[in-house]
Amino acid sequence: MLKGFKDFLMRGNVIDLAVAVVMGTAFTAIVTSVTKGVIEPLLATLGGNKEFGLGFQLLADKPSTFVALGPIISAGINFVCVAAVLYFVLILPMNTLKSRFAKAEEEKTATELELLTEIRDLLAKQNVSR
Repeated sequence: MLKGFKDFLMRGNVIDLAVAVVMGTAFTAIVTSVTKGVIEPLLATLGGNKEFGLGFQLLADKPSTFVALGPIISAGINFVCVAAVLYFVLILPMNTLKSRFAKAEEEKTATELELLTEIRDLLAKQNVSR
C-alpha cells in the first residue's frame, strides 16, 4: 500500500500540478510586492514622462493614450523570479529523488542474461549432485 502511494506521489503529473497551483500562487504575491515596491519605482525614474513613468504617449494632448512599459517589465521579472524559485526549490530536488529511486530499482532488477546464467548454474549443480 505504501509503495503504491509512493508511486502516486512520484508521478510527474501530480508533482507538476502541486508545484503550479500551490507554490506558484503563494510565491507570486511576494514577488509582486517586491516588484511593485522596488522595481516599478526604479523603472519610473528611467521614464521620460515624470507624470507616468517608463513608457510613451501616443497622442500628446491625451493622457489616456500613455502606454506604460513599467508594468510589463515588472510582470516579466515576476515570471522569471517565480519560475526560478519553483525550479530550484521543488523541481530540481524532485528530479534528484526520482533519479535516485530509479537507480535503486535498476540495481534490484537483474538482467535477463544474469538470470539465465543463474538458472544454468543451479541446473548444473542439480545434475552434478544426482
